[in-house]
Amino acid sequence: MEAVLLVPLPPRSVVFSGPVKQVPARTLLPEQIQVTHFLSLAIIQLIMSSVWTMLQRDLFGPGDERLLEMAFVWKSGKKRKVHILCVVVSAYRPLNLTLVKLKKLDRDQYKRSETWSLYNLRLVDGKEGTQVTPDFDLQFDKLYRWTASSLAQKTTLLSCLWKLNTQHLSGTIRFINVSSGDLEDLPYQQKSEESSIEVVTEEAEEEDEEYQEITPRESADMLQLMEEYAPLVADAEAFTERLAKDLQILDEANLQCIISSEQQVALVMEALNEALEEAAQMEETLNVHERMLQSVKEQMDYIHEGNSLLQRIDANRQKLTDELLFIVDSLDLSEHHCSILNNSDLSSSSRLKHNIAAVEALRSCMSVQLNPEYRKMHGVAEQLITFESLRQNFEKKFVSHLTQMFEQQGADQEPVLTQQMGRLTAPKHGLFHQALLHYSPLMAWLQDTNVLIFNDLPKVYILNLSPLYEREIKAFFEVAKSLPAKPKEGRRFSVQGSLEKLTTSTSSLHRSYLRLTELEGNQEEGSDHNIIARALDRVLTELAPMCVAEQNFVTTFFMLNNAEKTAVASLDESSSQTKSELSCSASEDSNYQGSSLEQLANQWLSDIFSALEPELRTYVSACSKMRTFSCLPVLVTLSRHSLRARTSLDSSSGSFLICVLRNLLLLSHHHFDRCISSLCREIEESKAPNGKRIGVLPLVRRFQEFVTEAEEVFKDAEERTELDKAYRRVTCTVFRSINTLPFVSLQINANMVMMENYHRIYCFLSEKKIPSLESKRKEAKQKYSENLEHYVITYLGRPLEKLNCFFDGVKARVAQGVKEEEVGFQLAYSKQELRKIIRKYPGKEVKRSLEALYSKILKYLSPEENLLPVVWRAMEQEFLRQYHEFEDLIRRCYQGSAISMGFTVDDLLSYFSAVTEAHL
Repeated sequence: MEAVLLVPLPPRSVVFSGPVKQVPARTLLPEQIQVTHFLSLAIIQLIMSSVWTMLQRDLFGPGDERLLEMAFVWKSGKKRKVHILCVVVSAYRPLNLTLVKLKKLDRDQYKRSETWSLYNLRLVDGKEGTQVTPDFDLQFDKLYRWTASSLAQKTTLLSCLWKLNTQHLSGTIRFINVSSGDLEDLPYQQKSEESSIEVVTEEAEEEDEEYQEITPRESADMLQLMEEYAPLVADAEAFTERLAKDLQILDEANLQCIISSEQQVALVMEALNEALEEAAQMEETLNVHERMLQSVKEQMDYIHEGNSLLQRIDANRQKLTDELLFIVDSLDLSEHHCSILNNSDLSSSSRLKHNIAAVEALRSCMSVQLNPEYRKMHGVAEQLITFESLRQNFEKKFVSHLTQMFEQQGADQEPVLTQQMGRLTAPKHGLFHQALLHYSPLMAWLQDTNVLIFNDLPKVYILNLSPLYEREIKAFFEVAKSLPAKPKEGRRFSVQGSLEKLTTSTSSLHRSYLRLTELEGNQEEGSDHNIIARALDRVLTELAPMCVAEQNFVTTFFMLNNAEKTAVASLDESSSQTKSELSCSASEDSNYQGSSLEQLANQWLSDIFSALEPELRTYVSACSKMRTFSCLPVLVTLSRHSLRARTSLDSSSGSFLICVLRNLLLLSHHHFDRCISSLCREIEESKAPNGKRIGVLPLVRRFQEFVTEAEEVFKDAEERTELDKAYRRVTCTVFRSINTLPFVSLQINANMVMMENYHRIYCFLSEKKIPSLESKRKEAKQKYSENLEHYVITYLGRPLEKLNCFFDGVKARVAQGVKEEEVGFQLAYSKQELRKIIRKYPGKEVKRSLEALYSKILKYLSPEENLLPVVWRAMEQEFLRQYHEFEDLIRRCYQGSAISMGFTVDDLLSYFSAVTEAHL
């Protein structure tokens, strides 16, 4: 059904839904006018109710939304295209408050046209100044001007917006130009254009809360009422009388209900009066009891006060007793412990336990937290002085004992290296470390009691142990110099000669070991790089446990794990005296020297092993310079040991070793780079050998030698980045040198030399299957093919020279525009001229020229690469191509002349086969 907008009209007409009918004008009584107005409003409400129900059911219900208010509106100042503005709220939390504009489709179908969130609504302008108007403005991101279909709809819509603003939007919406006189349902009052919203009265809020929407049942009752009194609608007087009678009946029923309930109200009031009388009697009784207990309360308070004084006296006495017992027990050191501290014997392990127990007892006594007032007591002061005397006495003896142990160990002149038929063993101080670790509890006590002396002990340790390690390390490397040797005539010769250039002093303590020229008898035979790798691996394997053991001992014995403050202080003191030669930069070693404790440990170990890194650098340099590519096994060995140290050791036990290995790895990288640079320079300076047959160039052989040895060395390496870079660098140098190589002999064809060498490189790289050189392998194949093609064209040339010149002219005439069938009519290119030239090249002449060409190729082509069959086959294909080209030109330009070559394709193939068989 079509929606019809109904508004109250003047008394002369009445409007209903459906077609508009004009009622004859007549004079109506005031009662009739009120009934007519009521009916109009009722019909409008019914229509609104039906639209409301339909929108809620079909449009908003499926989306879990609830329709709060709606109004028929159109845009102000424009054609009246009616829309519906709906205030909608979500049925779930958090609430989503929206204003929806609906557009009507066909009949009762509506769809959403626009949607605005009420959280974005900033201003509501009612436009009610001097006169009441249905116009109003809503300010979102832009201003929207609307006109409501009636003042009532505008009022209800703005009322709904105000309620939501106060309840859910915290008053963020500003209302202006809204008159409270015309909006009876609005629970607020508006001021002029400059004023804002006033406070809402409680009475208006209650009225808003009592407001309820018309239900479907009420709508049905209203429709039933209208149908029941339908005949009376035209007669307003009769309808008014009937409604008045019904209202009177309802009033009588209400009065009867009130009268019947009056008696029950009287009974309730009597019961309440009786309850109040009983409550008053109970209160009086309680007052009497309270007066009786007042005297008892006073007596109990007096007794309680006396008991509290007695309890305070007992508590003070108990507290004093506890404090005295605490002082006596805490400051009581037994005579046995005092005797041990005065007559301490630290040389015996059994008595060391008693000394540790006595020191712990003394520390517990001295660490008691006493009140400063207690220290003024004569007995306490004497006891503390006694403790301090015992501490100083034992401290002197303990420090003296440790210093003596350090000096004895450092002055030991017996060799620590154990050599059994060339077997190399690094110095081991495990027994000495184990003996010192028994004193760790006393070191912890010394750290707590005297930090300055504790910080001086590492300096004493370094001062005494550094010369010992220097002698042992030099002796170790004197023996290690004989390990890298080359197999020659059944014996392994030492590289002592090459090392003597790098070292100037020799330890007299181990001079006897310098005559070792053979390794262990059961050592496996191997290549040179295997010998170097095993020797270096053996040296590093022996030295690594020594460094790790020393760092673990220093860290544990000198309490670096739990002595950060002490470590930092010691670091500041020893920074100016350190002899560290470590070259690890801050950026490269941030993972290993991130804390002050690690730096301190590395400084101490650098001072202790002052000769370790120089000797290792000398040894690594000598191994890298033994032969041309000996830097390769050195690099692989150091990389493997460095990676193993980083993965298996933590910073607290192996930071020094990791840093030393990193420095050695940098040194090996330097030697490797120098080796590659030298190899590239050697390749660039290489010259072609003299002779008719050059074959494979020396620089290509050198490249093969380098790649073969590098692949053998790096076959089990975990890191190949540096090698791949070197491969690319050397390969580019080889290719550049081959292309720019000058040849002294003019008889040597450059394409032939490049073809042979690129063929050798291609075959070699195909055999090795190196991923990083795959592009170079393809490039070598391409250059080989190009030079083969150029060589074939150059040497084969034009064996049928006059025929080639003749047909070059034919092709030139055709290119100039002469038709192919007319070429034979030109004098210089007639059929007779062509027959003369063909007669000059019989089969025997062609075969003789091929034999000469084969002999020439065989003379200059090296048999090393076995490329003769390939080249001869390529020349055969080129000759056949020229032959087919001549035949094609004869067929196109000399049709019907019966002219043909003096030999056929089969003859030409037989000539090539005969030449090949003659030289087998």
